[in-house]
Amino acid sequence: MDQTINELSKKFITLRQKNNSGRSAQLKARRKLWLDVHLYLGLIVGAVLAVVGLTGSIAVFFVELQEVLNPELAVVSTPPEHRQKLHSLDDIVAAAESAKPQGSRFVKVFYPRKSDIAYKFVYFVRDESQANNGDGYYIFIDPYTAKVNGIQLYYPKDRYWGRPLVGFIMQLHWCLLLGKNGAIINGILAALSIISVLTGLIVWWPLTGKFKQALTFKRNASAVRFNFDLHKTVGFYSTIVLLPVLFSGIYFNLPNQVNVLVKLFSTTDRPNAFSTIPAEIHSSPPQVGQQPISFSKVEAIVQKRSPAGKLWMLNAPKNREDVYTVMKNNVTEISRFTGYRDFAVDQYSGEILKVYDRGTGSIGDVFLDWQWPLHSGHAFGWTGRILVFLSGLACPVLYVTGVVRWLQKRKARIKIGRR
Repeated sequence: MDQTINELSKKFITLRQKNNSGRSAQLKARRKLWLDVHLYLGLIVGAVLAVVGLTGSIAVFFVELQEVLNPELAVVSTPPEHRQKLHSLDDIVAAAESAKPQGSRFVKVFYPRKSDIAYKFVYFVRDESQANNGDGYYIFIDPYTAKVNGIQLYYPKDRYWGRPLVGFIMQLHWCLLLGKNGAIINGILAALSIISVLTGLIVWWPLTGKFKQALTFKRNASAVRFNFDLHKTVGFYSTIVLLPVLFSGIYFNLPNQVNVLVKLFSTTDRPNAFSTIPAEIHSSPPQVGQQPISFSKVEAIVQKRSPAGKLWMLNAPKNREDVYTVMKNNVTEISRFTGYRDFAVDQYSGEILKVYDRGTGSIGDVFLDWQWPLHSGHAFGWTGRILVFLSGLACPVLYVTGVVRWLQKRKARIKIGRR
């Protein structure tokens, strides 16, 4: 009886060992497949992702860098507190209009983010008879003196090399200096990069269950092992930030496709990635001789309706049917993460036609509203911006260490083959 039990036990143990061995072989074969996918995706999209990630890290501080690199334009002298009287927005706009390039039109103005920063106006040349038709300019106005600090050509229509450094970096980040086609390519590569990141997680997952070893560097390791540990640890820790940043990159480069996907699961009120005001909202037809209300009046109407938050940007009407669009940020009563509130104001009657609170509404709207705060890191203040900055730096690190790892393994295979 005992002999029979022992024989059955041995057979059971043998069978279990075979099953474990077979399962282990399957897992290793599957891991090899994912490793190949991760390798070839990394080699194909990694170089571009390294460039986009590095320029994205710089773009996190886009506004601050503009002020650091061009202080003579963007920075103003703050008068003593008893003399800090700001000029009206109408005076500020009049100053910009007096200095605008010939044939250009006022598009938008960015309010000063601090007391020592100038108003920044955006003008585009809209005159086919002009040699510089299509070029975009910044005009900087001192809020205390209503005088022009200077004019900067920031968007030469048909070339990239004449741009200011920060503008050049932004275009390299957005479209690889290839225009709209480059933006489409970038969006597709961002989608492939998400697959690469996810397959990297699958390959990283320790089949032995030794997670501590998988999350740390080996002490006193060789250069080969250090490169391997650097790749896997940087890859793991940056994933939590890279995934939402990459997806939001797809949204901004391929907004229509993402909207179609989101609408499969939820209704949305937000029209597109770059505007919250539907295109069908128009100003009422003006009466004979009626002129648009002043910029200061628009500002006062918005401030009366919503004192909370800080004025951030004002878009001028594109034509006689369009509306003023005023945007406020830091509206903490909405959310301290996505506290943006946008207003559409009738340019003749001053009626507020639409108010859009970002981060509210349907699940689809909330999801889309979160994309910019996540992509820029602003959702979580300086902590979020630094995390996005580091995740961008991780991209060239992952690419270089991945290529080095591939070359090391290739060299080892060649040696084995020669033997």
